[in-house]
Amino acid sequence: MAKILDGNAVAAEVRAEVAAGVPELKARGVPVRLDVILVGEDPASVTYVAMKQRDSAEVGIDSRVHRFPDDVPQEELATLIGDLNGAPAVSGFFMQLPLPDGLDPVPLISRIDPAKDVDGLSPVSVGRLAVGLPSLLPCTPHGIVRLLKASGVELSGAEAVVVSRSNLVGKPLAQLLLRENATVTVCHSRTRDLPSVTRRADVLVAAAGRREMVGAEHVKEGAAVVDVGIHRREEGGLVGDVRFEEVEPVATWISPVPGGVGPMTRAMLLHNTLQAARTTAEAALR
Repeated sequence: MAKILDGNAVAAEVRAEVAAGVPELKARGVPVRLDVILVGEDPASVTYVAMKQRDSAEVGIDSRVHRFPDDVPQEELATLIGDLNGAPAVSGFFMQLPLPDGLDPVPLISRIDPAKDVDGLSPVSVGRLAVGLPSLLPCTPHGIVRLLKASGVELSGAEAVVVSRSNLVGKPLAQLLLRENATVTVCHSRTRDLPSVTRRADVLVAAAGRREMVGAEHVKEGAAVVDVGIHRREEGGLVGDVRFEEVEPVATWISPVPGGVGPMTRAMLLHNTLQAARTTAEAALR
């Protein structure tokens, strides 16, 4: 039986670290505040932002949500981003994705000050990650690496396969695994004979966004399997990109859905907000 990669437990450790760090900064007069730009009423986005607000309150981080209708002009969002970049009270902020049709997220995210880019998705943040310079790291990839290391999964020298080439997960995760001295292969929809590639993996990350696409035939015995997907069943409940019941007997470690990667993503957003506030405070002392 595989060991569970318990995102709830490791995320609780991260939140405890943040909760201890926030009062230290506030005692020095350093604000610790997370702002969110939310456009439209997409139910998943609204729920996720509410959860992030709750998480922030639990660890002592102030939070604000800037809400806009679907038809907000792109220029109005760009102006707000400029205002948040220059606001001393704001430690970090992000734009909840996806945006409604008609809005282009790329130029908007590109305007975010890298020092406040708590999602780690701006071109400057991505570039600094790629060349190994300090930066705020994308929350989901960072959370995956933290979860694996906290659970005792050896990454140095391991063969890792990431089933995703997305800007949100696949590409930055590959960079972070390389930092940990793993040998990394990135797969995607054009990969030939996917199972033959994924069966090489000591660490397999499924983040393709396809419901239960990874089965036992994709997994090497003894591998650590991380499931980034999240999909609603018609009959209720959630499943991921991995067929859990089928893969669990083959793997040594496996992350559940829910309770695996999701809590880590939210926890690393709090981590990044605290880190951004600390960086701002240190820069002010120079």
